[in-house]
Amino acid sequence: MAEHEEVEEHVHHAKEPFDKLVAGTMAGVAALLAIVSVFGQHFNAEKLLDQQKASDQWSFYQAKNIRSYVAGATIELMKQGKTEAPAAAEKYAKDIERYNKDMEGISKDAKALEEESKSAGERAESFHMGEVFLEIGIVLSSLAILTKRKPFFIGGAAASAVGLVLALKAYLMK
Repeated sequence: MAEHEEVEEHVHHAKEPFDKLVAGTMAGVAALLAIVSVFGQHFNAEKLLDQQKASDQWSFYQAKNIRSYVAGATIELMKQGKTEAPAAAEKYAKDIERYNKDMEGISKDAKALEEESKSAGERAESFHMGEVFLEIGIVLSSLAILTKRKPFFIGGAAASAVGLVLALKAYLMK
């Protein structure tokens, strides 16, 4: 909100055409900054959520792996003990088969979630970089009003354009 208040103050006090142009541009950049900031936070939260979901899937995978190991160990113990329980051994063998099949699906889901997390992280990073350049644009535009120098305004407009391009890139990526 501090940037928005600063921009409002510059627009209100602007009397010369150059000052009005810069102040108006700053208002637009400040609005873009707010939008880009929200998108950056959204994709950062999405990245963390997908990371947690992937971690949960890997924990589930590990639980299935342990169950498979225990079933295999039980079959081995039954063989070594020469236990006559073919139905039980068959049940454990089917369990091992089912656990291994389940682990394939769980692994696939976990890897997909990891990819989604990575993608969301890349988008968040690009939005955050866009934020930085938009903020630089506002600062340079403020300097343009204070010093009445066009190079600061041109630099601010260029930085804002870079920020906008980075934000658009992030918005369009999958």
